[in-house]
Amino acid sequence: QVQLIESGGGLVQAGDSLLLSCAPSEPTFRPYAMNWFRQAPGEEREFVAALTWSAGTTFYADSVKDRFTIFRDNNKNTVYLRMNSLIPEDTAVYYCAAKERGFYYYNNAQTMDYWGKGTLVTVSS
Repeated sequence: QVQLIESGGGLVQAGDSLLLSCAPSEPTFRPYAMNWFRQAPGEEREFVAALTWSAGTTFYADSVKDRFTIFRDNNKNTVYLRMNSLIPEDTAVYYCAAKERGFYYYNNAQTMDYWGKGTLVTVSS
């Protein structure tokens, strides 16, 4: 069973930046796609960004487009989420997810195969 290990969360002020990272426990794991989702207190989990591993195609939620960037480091087998111009509404637990094979739709959490435990991002005003 592949585990996804996230890091990089923390407490920041509005306007600041953060870099989240996610790496699989097995270095040889090659996903079809890697995603970031988030869940704010009292809210449902929502899609943030996705990256198809081979093609490098990216997708973003409208709420983070132009502020967040998802990218990968093939050498480290790691996916990152660069978050700029953070706002209090970005406060949430951020989850990394991976799709290994099979049916996948980029913003559908139900189609993901593996999940990290989440990392908390808190943005103060």
